[in-house]
Amino acid sequence: MAKRVLTTESGAPVADNQNSATAGAGGPILLQDQHLLEKLARFNRERIPERVVHARGSGAYGYFEVTDDVTGFTRADFLSEVGKRTETFIRFSTVADSLGGADAVRDPRGFALKFYTDEGNYDLVGNNTPVFFIKDPIKFPDFIHSQKRDPFTGKQEPDNVWDFWAHAPEATHQVTWLMGDRGIPASYRHMNGYGSHTYQWTNAEGEAFFVKYHFKTNQGVRSLSADQASELVGKDANSHQTDLLQAIERGVNPSWTLHVQVMPAADAADYRFNPFDLTKVWPHSDYPLQRVGRLVLDRNPDNVFAEVEQAAFSPNNFVPGIGPSPDKMLQGRLFAYADAHRYRLGVNHTHLPVNAPRTAVVDNYGRDGVHATRNGSRHDKNYEPNSYAGPAQTDAALAAPLAIHGWTGTHEAPAHTKDDDFLQAGELFRLMSEDEKGRLVANIAGGLSQVTRDDVIEKNLAHFHAADADYGKRVEEAVRALRED
Repeated sequence: MAKRVLTTESGAPVADNQNSATAGAGGPILLQDQHLLEKLARFNRERIPERVVHARGSGAYGYFEVTDDVTGFTRADFLSEVGKRTETFIRFSTVADSLGGADAVRDPRGFALKFYTDEGNYDLVGNNTPVFFIKDPIKFPDFIHSQKRDPFTGKQEPDNVWDFWAHAPEATHQVTWLMGDRGIPASYRHMNGYGSHTYQWTNAEGEAFFVKYHFKTNQGVRSLSADQASELVGKDANSHQTDLLQAIERGVNPSWTLHVQVMPAADAADYRFNPFDLTKVWPHSDYPLQRVGRLVLDRNPDNVFAEVEQAAFSPNNFVPGIGPSPDKMLQGRLFAYADAHRYRLGVNHTHLPVNAPRTAVVDNYGRDGVHATRNGSRHDKNYEPNSYAGPAQTDAALAAPLAIHGWTGTHEAPAHTKDDDFLQAGELFRLMSEDEKGRLVANIAGGLSQVTRDDVIEKNLAHFHAADADYGKRVEEAVRALRED
């Protein structure tokens, strides 16, 4: 086999990769050493800005296979027939910590899935919890600032974390999820994934439905206690990455079964609470789970940077038959995610192999910018309409239109008869076993007792009392005991 030749970026062979060019044997380095300068300059630039949230992540390729007929609800081609398979890429992640953070920490997990469909890429960007802390995107930057490192101390501060939650009563439901047993998954393979938001499906007849996605792990849900997690972090900070990588390399391919809850669009207006509120779940008694298919992961990326760090997921990447809902948090993410990728990776991040469609043909008038690879030929125009046979619109909407009415301005979400920030948190608490309740209370008290301001503690205790009297009493007693020690 012929020996491979090391070259510079321009393809010139490198004569010496062990010694820099100098003025004499012991002299200073020469500015003319092009290979040295290029190598150092590239090294200085080989890191891109990490994600503001979801920085620490792992990914894998796989496929989604339809197992049940859902054509009565959506005309999406990749869901059009039982047995149809679509290639996928998934990225799991923690939310609050940096790229160098540990995996086994108490934090929501990102569950971002890219379907490489024949009609273009469809991105479903969710979490391992069915709800979230807030219901309006204007609060998102403040929420994340409260959870990340303090500008002065340089570390996460309980005062900041709990002060924000004290002023966001709608967070009580998600806090109960986070501080419960599922707050620290044993691995990425042993947790569920949720679309969390409400989305719209539209069938071939134009009928609209609102849906929620539930990916149920086929490995079974397994979680870690706080003590188990601390021990694991000390042994392997990359525990979830190690587990996912090794499982797939061994051929133990993790899988999830996708179910959806389906609400006829007409039900939304009169539902007892706002069905587009991200801090709430739809009771399964109202809208039972309906099976759709299974997701299987069977291939690890060859290069983590190229395929995991450069992977870009945007909730606004829809395909015909799937669209947005009036969920305010989703509406904000439709802009924010794509904009974040343009900042991190450049306007042409969709040209990168992990983000580019597999079978669908990309044909538009986007040109130029950093790393442009699809600028067209001399015969291609960069404007539309034109008389040169360029691509033209289809006049077929991806999803059904949403009816709107009222005055423009800043409005609170319209009240439904049973809108409440605490009801579902209380219901979740009452579903737990005594052991689960004990661990939940201990986890909350462990953090809340570190807060230095009594008023912040009292505001948070009021939320737990409002959710359930026993819940509030237990947390209050546990906090008091820890503060008296």
